[in-house]
Amino acid sequence: MKISTKGRYGTRALLELALRDGKTPILLRDIASEQEISLSYLEHVISPLIAGGILRSTKGPRGGISLNRKPSEIKMSEVIRLLEGSVAPADCVDNPDICDRASSCVTRDIWCELKDVMSSVLESTTLQDLVDRQKGKEPE
Repeated sequence: MKISTKGRYGTRALLELALRDGKTPILLRDIASEQEISLSYLEHVISPLIAGGILRSTKGPRGGISLNRKPSEIKMSEVIRLLEGSVAPADCVDNPDICDRASSCVTRDIWCELKDVMSSVLESTTLQDLVDRQKGKEPE
């Protein structure tokens, strides 16, 4: 599976919020500017994260978006699932009924293993892990 622009930009937006403390609402245009993402595209990316309960939107003069949970409670598996769907590299992994050969196909076995490994990495990585990694890359 290749992570699309939507998945990459959504992850970067969440990281930006978490690096800024995540609790205080931030204007979407500020995130777009800081992350060098088109504002109109970022608006499209943020919607599923709000609908999925990862972000909340606050209206008004001090409005913006903020994290709905602590970064340590947001798993990357949830983020990618909301933005990308399944991480299966082939449709037959999630739906073996679409192929008559699924039960005897060794290549499907590899695709299933690949999905398992990717899912494991995403499930064991939180937004807080990304914050910690980012802080480790910043010059002191």
